[in-house]
Amino acid sequence: MNLYDKTAHELHDMLINKQVTSVEITKSVIERADKTEQILNCYLERTNEDALKTAKKVDEKIAKGKNISPLEGLPCAIKDNICTDGVKTTCASKMLENFVPFYDAYVVSKIKDENSPILGKLNMDEFAMGSSTENSYFKTTKNPYNTACSPGGSSGGSAAAVSAGSAVFSLGSDSGGSLRQPASFCGIVGIKPTYGLVSRFGCVGFASSLDQIGPLTKDVRDGALALNAIAGYDANDSTSANMEKADYTAALTKGVAGMKIAVISDYMQEGINEQVKKAVLAAVEVLSSLGAELSECAIPSAKYALAAYHIISAAEVSSNLARFDGVRYGYRSGSYNDITEMLENTRAEGFGDEVKRRIIAGTFALSAKNFKNYFEKAQKVRTVIRNDFDKALGQADILIAPTSMTTAFALGEKNDNPTKMHESDFCTCGVNMAGLPALSLPCGFDKDGLPIGLQIIGKAFDESKLLTAAYAFEQSADFHKMRAIIKNEAGEDI
Repeated sequence: MNLYDKTAHELHDMLINKQVTSVEITKSVIERADKTEQILNCYLERTNEDALKTAKKVDEKIAKGKNISPLEGLPCAIKDNICTDGVKTTCASKMLENFVPFYDAYVVSKIKDENSPILGKLNMDEFAMGSSTENSYFKTTKNPYNTACSPGGSSGGSAAAVSAGSAVFSLGSDSGGSLRQPASFCGIVGIKPTYGLVSRFGCVGFASSLDQIGPLTKDVRDGALALNAIAGYDANDSTSANMEKADYTAALTKGVAGMKIAVISDYMQEGINEQVKKAVLAAVEVLSSLGAELSECAIPSAKYALAAYHIISAAEVSSNLARFDGVRYGYRSGSYNDITEMLENTRAEGFGDEVKRRIIAGTFALSAKNFKNYFEKAQKVRTVIRNDFDKALGQADILIAPTSMTTAFALGEKNDNPTKMHESDFCTCGVNMAGLPALSLPCGFDKDGLPIGLQIIGKAFDESKLLTAAYAFEQSADFHKMRAIIKNEAGEDI
């Protein structure tokens, strides 16, 4: 197996045993990206030189006999809505095409503390609004398992890069499934932490009450290692939870014997792809064979979650994106006669269609005439959703659902129907509304060889149980060992 195909923990073991150097690992991943980028379009900005400098420092540290942390010397990449000091952060938008932050997001500073070489910034749906990574102003990312298909979104670049081997791990963001759904489509692990566990400081706001940053990795152990690195209290984020720091790797080998697991029936009904349903139920049987106690539960409000999510998120979009007006920073239209025209033209030219749709919808929902009928009611539904999840989790340790009702859909398939595209979040958005942790990991493949994701949902700040269950399943299956075979235009493997 090539170095770029290996997991972070495998590479760490090789580093401490001096079987390989960080520079060799980093060069392997860079060379892989040189090849795959011609096909997949995962990166918006590459910082290979800086990454190699960091790798060299790690090698010097190892040569002196010093200990290294689990992610030290292992190259990663960052979603482009997470601020990086001195490196463009565009949110895949014309509005921020040339924006260079002068500070690091909290999670980036934590990654730098780990001495993990950062390879660059990853493509996404503009301002994290979308489910296919087709809304990027710059390029469309493709799925490593089938380049005619979407990698999911909005963290499609983050998921595709890890799946393809052009990053050992990556960071993405999740507001309604934007991290888990791409993980499912690309056959990797994606962890959406409890709201407040990971600081949002430096993550450009989409929907502030829903956004969370999380890791995308090749397997569950890597996910636990990455979560260890980025979780923690941050005084710069008023929603950051001030709690004792956990070691999530300690939960991996506890096993699921006696664990109460409930399958959410509302996500296994009409509309789910039969191959997805079969794979999820097969995964549940594996957990049962390992000693878990199975049951079924209902989330009655699930059918309302999508509508409430889109009202609340659009309202927060309307508020958060009001700052992009061409006055202080970002794009400014070159065609205007007065300040009003400048504002109008800047926003009309600087934002893409999906962003405009959500701004308009959010402004409508927040207007004095409509506030009570839309935003206020959506917030009440949100409370019902949280109560339904709390009730289900009062009877079970974790909940099981598909990550997505389908496997990866074809690029362009849903572009003319925003409603159909929004339905991609059906199985995931309720988790964000409730502020709970969730994890997606591969549990099978459909008849076309596309990955299927298993979603595990837990109680607030109980990521350890998610990881216990995920690791137990993963070790009883080989799906995490599968790697995408990427072909060039001539049909040759690369």
